[in-house]
Formats: sequence, C-alpha cells, structure tokens
Amino acid sequence: MAKKILIIDDDPNIVTYLEDIFQDAGYSTCKATDGADALAVVKQEKPDLITLDLEMPKEWGPRFYRELSQEDEYKNIPVIVISGLAGNKYAIQKAVASFTKPFDREELLKAIKENIG
Repeated sequence: MAKKILIIDDDPNIVTYLEDIFQDAGYSTCKATDGADALAVVKQEKPDLITLDLEMPKEWGPRFYRELSQEDEYKNIPVIVISGLAGNKYAIQKAVASFTKPFDREELLKAIKENIG
C-alpha cells in the first residue's frame, strides 16, 4: 500500500503541484486547505507524513502543529514545512525539513524518502 501524504496549504495551485509530484513518486495524497480543518483530516486519513504551509487564513501552521503534537496517536507523524515565509525553519522546531517556496522538488522528495521511504 502506498504511503499517504497530507498536504496542508491554502493555495490550490501549490496543492495540485504537490499532489502531482507525490503521486508521480508513488505516494497517495490527501489535503486540507486550512489548519482548522487539518486535524479532522489527520484523524480520518491517518497520513504517514504531513507537508505544512505556515500562513493560512483561519489557522496558522504552527498552531495546527501544536494541536497535533498534543495528540499521542499523531504527534510522531513527520512534518515538512513548505512556506513562502523567510526564516520558516524556526517556526516549527521539530519539523523534519523546511522548504521555502519556490522549492526544489528533488530535495523535497529526498526529504520524504528519508522519513517514510
């Protein structure tokens, strides 16, 4: 069974681009367009890895991450930050990787492979 990646981003173009990259690499995907919906999607889909944008309309990425880390069942899911914000690698200390948009797709896939195979 393919490993599942949850894409959390409010930009539909980025979501589509990431879906294409991940599906071409053999992963299955699910998505949430906001941190507010993301926790419900995590509980329903149980992803193996999460890519997280930091700036979203209703709830910021770091706030979603705090909520996620308080849930024993989900706190060990690796999170990769993908954001347009400079200095994003400091926003979520436990993120396994951080990328600034625009990002290098090969570097992103490498980080994913290192974390979930």
